[in-house]
Amino acid sequence: MTETIKTKIIQFIEESRKKSFSMEEIAEGLGLQKSTDFKNLVQTVAAMEREGSVIFNKKGKVKLPMKRVFVEGTFRANERGFGFVTLDEEEDDIYIPKEATGYAMDGDTVAVDIVHVADPFSDRGAEGKVVEIKQRAISQLVGEFTLFDEKEIEESDLYGVVQPKDKKLSELKVFIGAQGIRPVDGSIVIVEISHYPEKGYSKSLEGLITKVVGHKNDPGMDILSIVVANGIPTKFEEETLAAADAVPDTIDPADFPERRDLRDQQIVTIDGADAKDLDDAVTVKALPDGSFYLGVHIADVSYYVTENSALDKEAFDRGTSVYLTDRVIPMIPQRLSNGICSLNPNVPRLTMSCEMWINQEGIVTDYNISQSIIQTSARMTYQAVNQIIEDNDPETTKEYAELVPMFHDMAALHHVLEAMRIKRGAVSFEDREAKVLVDGEGHPQEIVLRARGVGERLIESFMLAANETVARHFNQKHLPFIYRIHEEPKEEKMRRFFDFASALGIVVKQTNGSISPKQLQKVVEDVADKPEAMVVNTMLLRSMQQAKYSEENVGHYGLAAEDYTHFTSPIRRYPDLIVHRLIRSYSEDVSEANQNKWAEILPDIAMHSSQMERRAVDAEREVDALKKAEYMADKVGEEFDGIISSVVKFGLFIELPNTIEGLIHINNLKQDYFHYLENHLALVGERTGLTFKIGQKVRIKVVKADPETREIDFELVAAEEVEKLQAPKANKRNNNQKNEASRRGKKQRNPEKNQGKRFEQSGKGKPKKAGKVKKKKPFYKGIKKNNWRDGPCLKEKGN
Repeated sequence: MTETIKTKIIQFIEESRKKSFSMEEIAEGLGLQKSTDFKNLVQTVAAMEREGSVIFNKKGKVKLPMKRVFVEGTFRANERGFGFVTLDEEEDDIYIPKEATGYAMDGDTVAVDIVHVADPFSDRGAEGKVVEIKQRAISQLVGEFTLFDEKEIEESDLYGVVQPKDKKLSELKVFIGAQGIRPVDGSIVIVEISHYPEKGYSKSLEGLITKVVGHKNDPGMDILSIVVANGIPTKFEEETLAAADAVPDTIDPADFPERRDLRDQQIVTIDGADAKDLDDAVTVKALPDGSFYLGVHIADVSYYVTENSALDKEAFDRGTSVYLTDRVIPMIPQRLSNGICSLNPNVPRLTMSCEMWINQEGIVTDYNISQSIIQTSARMTYQAVNQIIEDNDPETTKEYAELVPMFHDMAALHHVLEAMRIKRGAVSFEDREAKVLVDGEGHPQEIVLRARGVGERLIESFMLAANETVARHFNQKHLPFIYRIHEEPKEEKMRRFFDFASALGIVVKQTNGSISPKQLQKVVEDVADKPEAMVVNTMLLRSMQQAKYSEENVGHYGLAAEDYTHFTSPIRRYPDLIVHRLIRSYSEDVSEANQNKWAEILPDIAMHSSQMERRAVDAEREVDALKKAEYMADKVGEEFDGIISSVVKFGLFIELPNTIEGLIHINNLKQDYFHYLENHLALVGERTGLTFKIGQKVRIKVVKADPETREIDFELVAAEEVEKLQAPKANKRNNNQKNEASRRGKKQRNPEKNQGKRFEQSGKGKPKKAGKVKKKKPFYKGIKKNNWRDGPCLKEKGN
């Protein structure tokens, strides 16, 4: 009876226009005016108030409480315990304090109660509390197994414990039941999770070992652990390998009369000396009127990897090849990538061709996209082409005498295309790429910078031209297609970059509140010959959006291109393979039914491909950081010259000429008490005015290099003198600031160094919050939000 009355009360209030009612109004509305009925009504309402289903307002009237509205998003954990919840790419993330994570783990879908709303006037982001875990993202993980002794096994009925390799899970321990596989101590294992953290066991999981990857002392296990931890498959399915084995090793051109036969043309591949999957080839002719003919021919992988086949399904799942220090994890089996799909010299190969006629201003005036057959004349290397074009090397020039005129035509066309891109405002980042050279057991021996001569740049120019031409073709046809897009930078990130640039004396003029690629290009040009050029490039790159795949064409901001796709690398990128499949599909059928089919599946392909690209980039960066730390491990005590690449509250990040980066913690700057001046991105001594800022040359000593944590620590030996900045006066420091140095704890690390500020943490492991005396920007606003979305994939090299 009571439950029936409760239901009627709630229904009555919900269906009424009024929001609150006296007891008499409720009794009248429900026909409960008899004394006994009224008494039951009063008792029921009192019980409902105690349980929170109704409340009384200030006038003593009954009303329903406001429903708590929770938002749903993806939790992203920080290795220090707190996290962020991502709702939407266009929305700022919600900060979740360490004590409010609700035992959520990285990647979980969670419901969040907003505790503090965002305040745009104070630049304070929203803060929330996880109230429910909707879906767990992690069902298995990779870690190092430690075996319990016999007594512990008998007492606990547990076999051992696994320490996760993922830094975001470093605080957790996975206890292993006595059932399942029983590996030896020190094994690297895959664990299937059976119980997640909960009240009383906030740092504990339980699971069963499903696979032993190897032993921690096995050669190459350090990299393999990262690969497996990122969910990257290391072996192809048997069905996939069987399908690859069934593909013939050769083709007979007579079997393909419908294809455009270009075997009589002088076509070459130009790649690195160690490349085995040669998927692009080019030819160039200078025409009498000063214009050029450019042919870009790409291996037709889609002919062999057919839709919904075993090869196709696994290529989709992988999304991309992954290039690590000592290995390549291919997207398709190597029998295809290094065999029939590789454009090896003097053998016929099936290709997709984009032929372009380009005028003296670099504009494509005509083009032809077709299925073709080619036969390359030579397998050229970047080194050989550079020796011919840049060095006029007599031996190399003689060896390739027949091709030399074409290489000079290629250089001329490259300069035309480069000038066109600069004119329209493409932002060119001169970033430095390093390669870690390892021995047979995977130990780093040397770190070398990759040189980019005219040979590398001209291939980049030709691939960009082909990618744009193919994208423009399908955009103008209004056919469903997959694009490579790069959206405009977010206003907040640009503002931070402008603040940084102005601190270096660089003035950026805005037009109508927006910033064009051409204006950013001018910034890069203005600092090109200055010491801080590298740092400006890095900071600008971090301020950009992340490039991705999409079925919607919004253009490519960094390239200042209205249309762009990835057409040129189908061996190693699934979207390129899809572009080839679309070319073939639309050449045979442009019906509404076929268009609808592609319109339906392309969004999922684009999203998944972007995710797999991020996964690959994360793994590549982790391996790079690991090997760099390992390389520096035997150099502790040695001194090197470097440059300050980043200044944060807790110290200075120093980059060496070989791209290795390490931290000088503020606790180790003994010369003074240092203030962090955010607007100048500098540390300034309170007494001495000693100033450390981005771009400043320093000499350092290596004091720590830990491959396990991938952290490198430096000590300052000497620094270039720079103009001193004014530090805040000592009497203006509040109590929090006075005690700040003594409370500094373990530093935030970011081996990828790819976006946002690092921040400081107290000795107890909790992030330091703003003082009460003066309202400050919260420590978590704008900081690095972990490895899951680091850094923009902006620099498009086309090939």
